[in-house]
Amino acid sequence: MAALLLAVAVAATGCAGTPAAPELTGDTFVHDPAFVAGTDGEPSFIYSTGNGQIGDGNIQIRRSADGADWEDAGTVWDEKPQWLSDAVPGVDNLWAPELYEHDGTWYLYYSASTFGKNTSLIALATNTTLDPDDPDYEWVDQGIVIESTGTDFNAIDPGIVEDADGNPYMAFGSFWSGIRMVPLEWPSGLRAAGTEDDEPLRLADRQSPPNAVEAPYIVRHDDYFYLFVSRDSCCKGADSTYNIAVGRSKDVTGQYVDADGVSLLEDGGTPVLATDGSRVGPGGQSASGGLLAFHWYDANLDGQFRLGLLPLQWRDGWPLVEWPAGE
Repeated sequence: MAALLLAVAVAATGCAGTPAAPELTGDTFVHDPAFVAGTDGEPSFIYSTGNGQIGDGNIQIRRSADGADWEDAGTVWDEKPQWLSDAVPGVDNLWAPELYEHDGTWYLYYSASTFGKNTSLIALATNTTLDPDDPDYEWVDQGIVIESTGTDFNAIDPGIVEDADGNPYMAFGSFWSGIRMVPLEWPSGLRAAGTEDDEPLRLADRQSPPNAVEAPYIVRHDDYFYLFVSRDSCCKGADSTYNIAVGRSKDVTGQYVDADGVSLLEDGGTPVLATDGSRVGPGGQSASGGLLAFHWYDANLDGQFRLGLLPLQWRDGWPLVEWPAGE
């Protein structure tokens, strides 16, 4: 009987210990989710791309007590730091945040840019808690991490990872010269001292214009680092062609290759999740608590973007993410 129950559980979740996909309700109109799954009874949070008509375009916050029913929890600030408008003329909403906790501090990385240009930057704010109701809650502006004025890369879409020795790195990039990486340092969370003028490492490249790869997110699993990227066209509603692909490397700095051994620097990438019926253009991914978070476009809602949360399973050393059947 115990063996039968285990088999049923594995069939329901994809593999033992993998969480089931939550049935999402509430405020799920989320783009570029930075997802942190709650533990020990704490709420889950999603920080996401802002809306220029809400909170001066600042990064949006949503909270869930059960990881399924989501509610609006405001924006990081009521007004953007003034220096952002000076550094990126015409900036409206802030994009594609990343949340990373180290030694009791939360690090919020976010992007400031304008669509189709690489006059961009990634900036940082820090806090001791993600909960807006905590009396110690305050996002403190820490300024620029990297900018791309006059460069061949685009400084947006940060993704943070630590190597086996606990040294932090930031992957980033969108179109232009593809996915790049720079070393950071704790506790500042900024670029490692002495590397500020170094050319960022190269992690992924489509090898043909317009080099449609962006939104890097790196997950460490067993003996490998897995680089998830979003490819092709985002932000076109039901006409979006966005999709998620992955490569892996023994070294956090690469080289990343797909399941066929093709380097991500040579347009490699093993498919993870793509359009399925009315569920169009998944991408902008992050991961926490055994779940992959992403946005997608609902063809049944005129292409409105929505939050997706699906189990991040593993098979033969590669991630597996599947849409629920029958939708």
